[in-house]
This record gives sequence, structure tokens and C-alpha cells, in this order.
Amino acid sequence: MAAAPLPSPATAAAGLPLLRGEGLPPFAAITAEQVDAALPALLAELNAELSALEQQLLQRLDHSDQPLGWADVMDPLHHLGERLRWSWGVVSHLNGVCNTAELRQAHQNQQGAVVAFGSRAGQSQPIYRALELLASQPLDATQQRIVAAELRDMQLRGVGLEGAEQETFNATTTELARLASDFGNHVLDATNAWSLSLSSEDDLAGLPQSLRDLLAQAAGDAGEAGWRLGLDMPRVGPFLKYSQRRDLRETVYRAQVSRASSGELDNGPLMESILALRRKQARRLGYANWAEVSLASKMAGSVAEVEELLEQLRAAAYPVAQRELEALRACAARHGAPEAEDLKPWDVAFWAEKLRQESFELDAEALRPWFPLEQVLQGLFGLCQRLFDIRIVSTDPGEAPTWHQDVRYFRVLDGASGAPLAAFYLDPYSRPGSKRGGAWMDECLGRSRNPAGEPVLPVAYLICNQSPPVADTPSLMTFDEVETLFHEFGHGLQHMLTTVERPQAAGINNVEWDAVELPSQFMENWCYDRATLMAMARHWQTGEPLPEADYQKLLAARTFMGGSATLRQVHFALTDLRLHSVWSPEGGQSPEQLRRELARTTAVLEPIQEDAFLCAFSHIFAGGYSAGYYSYKWAEVLSADAFSAFEEVGLDVEDAVVATGRRFRDTVLSLGGSRSPAEIFEAFRGRPPSSEALIRQSGLAAG
Repeated sequence: MAAAPLPSPATAAAGLPLLRGEGLPPFAAITAEQVDAALPALLAELNAELSALEQQLLQRLDHSDQPLGWADVMDPLHHLGERLRWSWGVVSHLNGVCNTAELRQAHQNQQGAVVAFGSRAGQSQPIYRALELLASQPLDATQQRIVAAELRDMQLRGVGLEGAEQETFNATTTELARLASDFGNHVLDATNAWSLSLSSEDDLAGLPQSLRDLLAQAAGDAGEAGWRLGLDMPRVGPFLKYSQRRDLRETVYRAQVSRASSGELDNGPLMESILALRRKQARRLGYANWAEVSLASKMAGSVAEVEELLEQLRAAAYPVAQRELEALRACAARHGAPEAEDLKPWDVAFWAEKLRQESFELDAEALRPWFPLEQVLQGLFGLCQRLFDIRIVSTDPGEAPTWHQDVRYFRVLDGASGAPLAAFYLDPYSRPGSKRGGAWMDECLGRSRNPAGEPVLPVAYLICNQSPPVADTPSLMTFDEVETLFHEFGHGLQHMLTTVERPQAAGINNVEWDAVELPSQFMENWCYDRATLMAMARHWQTGEPLPEADYQKLLAARTFMGGSATLRQVHFALTDLRLHSVWSPEGGQSPEQLRRELARTTAVLEPIQEDAFLCAFSHIFAGGYSAGYYSYKWAEVLSADAFSAFEEVGLDVEDAVVATGRRFRDTVLSLGGSRSPAEIFEAFRGRPPSSEALIRQSGLAAG
């Protein structure tokens, strides 16, 4: 029976916007039904094109008098991959920011086929042979690095496996993708399923007005009177910090740490399945464990090297965290609180805020009026113009397609010539129920050239979950939310300001995972820079700048509870690493038991019985951080040292700061994945990285 003719890209795009494959996606036109119609058609076409490419490569490989060039191998591979990335990327993006039951089901329906195509391309012997031949030919440094990475990634995708073993590997890869998707959906559903209605002033004791307004708005949206508490961070974070009702803090804390750990949404079995399957995949590839697979493509050389860094940080942070806990107990005792002798996890944020206010006379909530979103954006954009010689301009509503009325689109222009460089979407506010928590940057379009040879400028998605406007009051940000925005924008800058012409190494592409946080964490440091902070911290009603005394308090409070914060990250990172290096289903220990054993030396308060944090640890079970959560601390060594270059020349010496900023743009932000992170860092800093700046910055030097 003859196969039905495949639609051409032009015909497909005319009927199904999801198959357009280029330009800004028409988000509003993409429905769940279209996903189920478009993806099979696209994958059929891509599979046919992949087969044709393989035949062409085989013919060339069999005729040594016709040497293969870059345009014969890498360019068609990129265009194949980009068409799938564009369409599937839109689906994945919408699934994160406009989640519905229908879209989630459509995503799940097509995920297996998408993974299968990736496995097929990643295990293609003709392509692998062509890459090996290409690697032996004269290439520039960027090309060499790209080809080496492609060969390594194909090996990690199972190109060296054969027959039944490869079939099992591929089936397991598909199953792992499904489990990861289910894990993330369970966390979202469990977060959305819990709420607590508050009905009296006593229930609201201690809560700032901004949180009261947010809780009232949530109740109104749910058709209720009073106030409604949920587990999304804009509500639960401030509640644990300010509520004077210890019983309610306990209730919400227990709900938060036990998310997705029972009933139909229980992630416990999924977690064990994911870990066991990853371990089997590693063995099939010839590695001892999944951590070794993860590190094969990272900057860190071995599990032992990562453990050494984490132990250095743990040893420095643990005694500091112990002293911080004693200080919280003493603070509670001064206030006559009965929990002073038996502090529980739901007390920590509350008494930490009390102690911070006493120690620095700094009320984090009282600072919100000085950080309206628009003013913060102006300050951020002004900093980027100063350091990197770029101009960022807002576009008019309707100029670019968006997925929600709160989303905005900005253009990035060269400061000197005004030439367009890039663009980005900003989706700033929390939307409980339809938008997953956290903050992230993702690629909408990457720097490249389309099949006609025309340049494609990069476009980024910048997603945050900060407090939304309430009634006539604009979005007033906490200082933590300001830092988060700067962090994600740092990722965006590396994506948008790349000058690498090879798309496989442009922006964040081909950057080792444990170095990818360098520009994001670097940008956080500028939130404490006087010129930057004072440019954006202005009262939303009066326009008055942040008082100097408050600025000094922010600086003094920067390392407050720094030992506890560092220890918390070490606990997460070490748990992740050990789960993927030493844990096995046959070991007689559950993942949670392993985590609790590690907590004896990486936490100063024992986790409560209901604490099932791992069941909501989406970073490592539904994201890209498996055996890689340590990357935050690894990259923080780089980012702290990079910022110290500005401190050394003097943050108030304008010419020196500008010159250093241009050098940062020309190296870290420009070169992306075209060279190794160590080489790029040394090109900027003039020497290898040192951990001294991070130890100092974290307030652990004395520890």
C-alpha cells in the first residue's frame, strides 16, 4: 500500500500555525487539538527528511573522493532540529505558562513520538560516521568544539548500542520523559489543590497589607468572601515570614513540604522509578551511575570533584548555620515565645524576619513600595545600557503575539548604531492554576540563519512568578523578586548578546550546564550596587529615592542567615548527587531515607515526619538538573569572582566599570558555547577562577 503524500511545509503552515517553524509563534492560534494534528504531520515529514539525509551521507561516505563538509552535515542537521525545536518548544512553553487539562493531554499524547525522533536522530550511524569524518578535517576552534559535543551527545543517546539493547534503551528514554512530565504535573496539581480560607482578623495577625490584599483577591477570584491562602510562593512565602498565628504557619508548612506525596498525585513511586531507570540507562552506556553520565557533559571532571566543593561549603556553612539557629532561639526567647526551646521549621522564617528587623531595622515588606516593576525594569535596562552598550525598548501592545494579557515584548538595540540585536518576552506575574511556579529563561528563537540564508535574531522567554498588581496598586516587588528578575535577565543576556555565527554554539547552546548560571548569578550582584539600586528604588507614589539608611541596611543584611542559605543549597545538591551516584533500588534504603541521613550533617533542624520535599523536587525529577543541582554553587564561584573584577577597579570609577562591562560582554555574553567556560572565564578575568570571592560574599570567611 502506497504511503499518503506528505504535506509540504508551506501547505502545512497554511493550515496549522504550529507548523510554521519560523518567526514569532502565533500563540493564540495554537490549541490542544492543533497539537495532536500538527505534531504527527511534522514528525512524519522530519523522519522522511532524516532518511533522505542519511542516504546522501552514506553515498558520500562510500566515495572517498567526495569529502564531506560542514554544509553537508551540520547545516541540514541544524535545520531539521530547529523545525522540531520551534514547534515542540511552543507546546512545552504554553504547557508551562498556560497549563490546561487539554493542552497537558495533548503534550503527553505527542511526547513519546518526539522523544522517539530524537532517539532515532541521535543514534543514526550514517550521521555518527559523518561526524567522525568531519572531526578529522580542518575546522576552526568553534567547529571542533561543536562536533566533539555532537559526538559525545550521540554516544550518550545510545549510538553505540545495537539490536534489542538499543530498543530497550529507547523505550526507557521515552518512559523517562513520560515520568518526568507526570512528576511535574503532579507538583502543579498538588500545589493548586490546596487552599485555606481565612475569615477573621485574628487569622491575619501580623500579615502586611500587600499580602492581605493578595489573599483577598485570591478569595474573590474563587468566588469566596474573606481571604484565601495557597501554596504558590507569592502567598505562602510571606505568610510563613509574617503570620503571628503559629498554628496556621504549621498548617501551611506541613502542606507545602508534603505536596505530591499521597493519593493519586503521589510522586514517591515515580521518583523511585525515575532513579532506577536512569541507573539502568547509565549501565547500558557503560557508566557506573547516572551522575557519571551527567558529568560527562559538564565542566566538573568527576563526582569526587563535586563532592569536594560541596564538602568545603558544608564545612564552612554548618557551624555558621548552627549559630544562626541559636540566634533565632534567643530572639524568640526575648519575645517570650513558648517555642524558643523547641523551634520548628515553620518558625524559622518568622523568627528570622523578626531578628533581621531587630538587627538591621530592616523590614523587607516595608521596602516593596520602592520597587514597582516599571521602575525596576528601568533600573535594570539602564544598567545594561551602561555596562553592555545596549538599549532596551518596549513595544506597543499587539506588535508581537503573546499568550496572556500581562505579557510584554521588548526589543534590544545596539547602543552605538541602534541596530536590532535581539528581543524578549517578559511574563512577570504568578498565575496560580495555569502557570507553573519558579522563574526561568527559555529560547523562543536562537541566533541563526534561515534556509534562505537570512539572519534570525535571538528572542528569549523571561518568566517570573512575582506578586501581581492588586486593584489600583502596581506590582510592588520584594527585594528577592528583584534579584530573581536580574537573575533570569542574566540568562537572557547570554542568549541575546551572542555573536557566535554557528547556531549550535550561539548563546547558551553548548555551554556546560554547571557554567550556565554564571551570567545569571553575576547579574544578581548588581542589585546591591549603589548606582544601580538607587536608580531603580523609587517610591511608586512619591518618586522619592530609597533612603540611604535603608540601602545601608540592605548591604548589611546581605549575608544574614548566609550559613543557613548555603547549607540548604548543599543539602539539595548533595542529596541529588548521592541519589544519582550511590542509591539503588536494591540498597534497602528509600530516596527519602538517604536524604534524611544526609540531613544529619547538612541541616541544623531535622526534617519533620511529613516532610516529603523530594516529591516536589522538580529540578532533578522533571527538569534538567539531575545530578546537576550542584551547578548553582559551582557557577556561583565563577559569578562571584567575575563580579570581583568590577570591585577591584572600583564600582564608582565609571570608565573602569564601563571598560570591564564591555569585556564581560565580549567574552562571557558574546562567546557562548564556542569555547570552554574555563577558557572564556580566563579571557575575561585574566586568570582561572578562585572561590575566595564567594566565601567572602556569602559571609562564611570567618566560619
